[in-house]
Amino acid sequence: MANMSLKKNEMPTQAPDIRNKNFDEVALGYTEEQAIDEAKRCLNCKNMPCVAGCPVKVHIPAFIAKVAEGKFEEAYEIISEASSLPAVCGRVCPQERQCESKCVRGLKGESVGIGRLERFVADYHNSKAKVWPDKIKSNGHKVAVIGSGPAGLACASDLAKKGYEVTIFEALHLAGGVLVYGIPEFRLPKSIVQMEIDGLIALGVTIETNTVVGKSISIDELMSEEGFEAVFIGTGAGLPKFMGINGENLIGVYSANEFLTRINLMKAYRENSSTPILHARRVAVVGGGNVAMDAARCAKRLGADVHIVYRRGMEELPARKEEIEHAIEEGIVFDTLTNPVEIIGYHNPDNKRDPLNGTVCGMKCVKMELGEPDASGRRSPVEIQNSEFVLELDSVIMALGTSPNPLIKNTTSNLEIGPRGGIVTNEVGKTSREGVFAGGDAVTGSATVILAMGAGKSAASAIDEYIQSK
Repeated sequence: MANMSLKKNEMPTQAPDIRNKNFDEVALGYTEEQAIDEAKRCLNCKNMPCVAGCPVKVHIPAFIAKVAEGKFEEAYEIISEASSLPAVCGRVCPQERQCESKCVRGLKGESVGIGRLERFVADYHNSKAKVWPDKIKSNGHKVAVIGSGPAGLACASDLAKKGYEVTIFEALHLAGGVLVYGIPEFRLPKSIVQMEIDGLIALGVTIETNTVVGKSISIDELMSEEGFEAVFIGTGAGLPKFMGINGENLIGVYSANEFLTRINLMKAYRENSSTPILHARRVAVVGGGNVAMDAARCAKRLGADVHIVYRRGMEELPARKEEIEHAIEEGIVFDTLTNPVEIIGYHNPDNKRDPLNGTVCGMKCVKMELGEPDASGRRSPVEIQNSEFVLELDSVIMALGTSPNPLIKNTTSNLEIGPRGGIVTNEVGKTSREGVFAGGDAVTGSATVILAMGAGKSAASAIDEYIQSK
């Protein structure tokens, strides 16, 4: 019988005053009963608007119908036809702006919890899986994938399933890209990412870590000397942006990239960690996106009093609604309509290496109000005169977005780079260099995991067509 409730089944979570002191996963996942009940809210629309909202085109009504019947493994098989990382996407995709935004149930209530159901199905499968898929017989063609983030993993997965001998080259010591260095454990457990990577290895994908393409080896060498017939660049957007205000070089100022990498990849929050990180008492995170929420919630778990400083209002915050709600519940303060103009430091006389260096002790800010819409359609923030004030701090984290790493230019000759540092491609990821394709944040700049996966899948299809037509 259909469930016509206007509200989703609530996602069980850790209590806020407990979870803000640990790095365990916040959301606990649906039970089988909750998943079946939520699946019965789906109307199985014939025109499937939810599928149109999915960048990788998961057949959403079909997998949900299997969940409603209690056939969870069959549901997983349907999802995995389109998605290489269902356990990841079920946790971190902005479903409320994609598939769930198209759900008919959302017209008179809340949409079906598509993301929560995807997570449930993937976790159910992973808890029951006893064997990895068989290695696909080689078709005799070699493809190199640069970067092991979501774009690279999706591209490698699709190519491996077609029989290509795929090697992923990863600059860091662990595979996973932003999934391991950028997203906190309490949102995406690293064991989940490793399980997905282990599945790729079982398919026959080789992963070479500690290899910086552009330094250790070039794309030209991969193709001319190592026998790779095509290359996919999925290096992400790892170059952090700063405001360009005074004080950004002070001790205690981090980019969100550095802060989250130390926390997530290097486990700096552990007492026995060999990776140093400032355990600040008062922290300001500048920015309003998902990365800002991640950084703020990590700093809170390290024991700090945390403020998010954002120049627009609460309604304009670009982060996911769920992440904002979780941050508020965990005790993080939102200083909206506020803009930093200077980071203030005091000089440490014992620091003999750099007499200009110092340590953060505050941040000068001004209050803002919203004026006319800017080019993006959002109302532009305008400074209120004589509104300066100082936040007393001992650390500042800049979470203002990222751009593609400029090292990309050194990876090969004849690679066209756009004015914002991204690789120029056509709609299927083909670059100006013969046999080289690209996708994800390396092309678009900072975006979402699922969009990067979609780009990786499109490029995989184009690479297959390119090689088979030679």
